[in-house]
Amino acid sequence: MANVVVVGAQWGDEGKGKVVDIYTEFADDIVRYQGGNNAGHTLVVGDEKVVLHLIPSGILHEGKRCIIGNGVVLDPEVFIKEITKLKDSGRLKDDSCLLLSESLHIIMPYHKAIDIARETKSGDKKIGTTGRGIGPCYEDKIGRRGIRLMDLLDREVFARKLKEALEEKNFLLEKLLGAEPCSYQAILDDYQKFADILRTYVADTSLILAKDLKAGKKVLFEGAQGTLLDVDHGTYPYVTSSSTCAGGTCTGSGVSPRDIHEIIGISKAYVTRVGSGPFPTELLDTTGEELRRIGGEFGATTGRPRRCGWFDAMVIRYAVRVNGLTGIALTKLDVLSEFDTIKVCTGYTCGGNTLESLPARLETFENCQPVYEELPGWKCDITAARSFEELPANARAYVKRLEELAGCPIVMVSVGPRRDQTISIRNPFC
Repeated sequence: MANVVVVGAQWGDEGKGKVVDIYTEFADDIVRYQGGNNAGHTLVVGDEKVVLHLIPSGILHEGKRCIIGNGVVLDPEVFIKEITKLKDSGRLKDDSCLLLSESLHIIMPYHKAIDIARETKSGDKKIGTTGRGIGPCYEDKIGRRGIRLMDLLDREVFARKLKEALEEKNFLLEKLLGAEPCSYQAILDDYQKFADILRTYVADTSLILAKDLKAGKKVLFEGAQGTLLDVDHGTYPYVTSSSTCAGGTCTGSGVSPRDIHEIIGISKAYVTRVGSGPFPTELLDTTGEELRRIGGEFGATTGRPRRCGWFDAMVIRYAVRVNGLTGIALTKLDVLSEFDTIKVCTGYTCGGNTLESLPARLETFENCQPVYEELPGWKCDITAARSFEELPANARAYVKRLEELAGCPIVMVSVGPRRDQTISIRNPFC
C-alpha cells in the first residue's frame, strides 16, 4: 500500500495535471488540499483538451472518488461551472464521486474586488495576482472571520456573517481602495442559489479519508502551484497564499503525516514562472521565446505568457529538501528536442560568493547569477519513446545529469502532452 503526494517542484505550471491523471489509475481517492481557482491543470485525453481549476484531475476516471479538502478556498460559481462542463461532456455521472469538505472557506465577491483594487493601486509594485480573490479569502481564514462552506449552507448564519463582513469590506473598498462597494442583497441571493447546488457534495471529508485509509485504500494527494510559490518557503512576497509544499497535505486534508508514503515532485525539463519575482535562469531573448512557443507556455487559468528559462538545479535541490521528495516526474522533455545545445544551471553566485542554497532574502535572490554547464541536444522527435532506453543517448544523458544534480531519482519522464506519451521508470504506488 502507498499513499502519494504530488507537488510542484518549481514555480508552478510543471504539468501536475497530467501526472495526477496518470497516477489516478492506481489510486482510490484523489484529494486536492490547497489553493483555489488561481491554478489550472491542462490534460489531453485522446484528442480532447480538458482544463480544470478546482476539481481534481482524477475526475476524468470513472469510479474514483475526488475530494476537495479543507485547505482549498472555493469560488462556488467557478466550481459549479466546472461541474456543468464535466456533465455536458458525459463525465461526473455519479455525484457521490465528488466531495467538498464542509470546512473549506468560500471566496466571496468582496474578496475578488479587494484583490483587483489592491493590485491596481500597487502600480509598479504588483505581485502578479490573478485577481481571483484567493489571497483576501485566506486572509479572512487566518483572521478568523472567514465564511466556511458549512456557514453557506445555513441561511441564517450566512446572512449574519455576510452582513458583518460587508461592514468592513465595503469601508475598505470605498475609503481606502477607491472602489465600488458590494451589494448585500445581490450576494445573498446569488450565494443561496449556489448553496442549493453545493449541498449535494458536502461531507466530513477528513473522516471519510480516515475510514478509507484504515480500509487500506490508496490515496493520491494533488497540490496546486509549486514549491517556490509556497507562502512560507517561496520567493516571498511573490508567492501564493497557501502552503504548496508537501507539509500542506496534512493540514489541508485532515490526514496524519504517518499516512504519507511517497512524495513526487513535478518538474519541467526547463523552468517557467508566471507573474513577478526573481528568476535567475530567465531567458529574455529568442531562446526564451522559442521555449515559450514550442512548449505552449501560456497560463491555463489566466492565459498569461509564462517567463521561460533553463533548468535550475538550485531550485530542484531546494524542492527535494523542503518537501522530502522521494521521486521526480520530469515533464516536457520533448520541448527541448529542437535545440542544438541545452544549458543547465548548477548553482548561483552573488557578490562573488558561491551560494549553498536559495537565499531567503529577496534582494539577494534578485541579484543571483546562474552558473551554467552546457549539454548537447538530441535534435530529433522523442514523442514516440515509451521506455527510457528508446530515448536518444543525449536525451538519456540529459535526464541522468538532472537526476544527479537534484540528488533525487527521476521516476517518470513525459515526452508529450497525451497520457500515453509517458515513460514510467518507477511507479510510487507499487
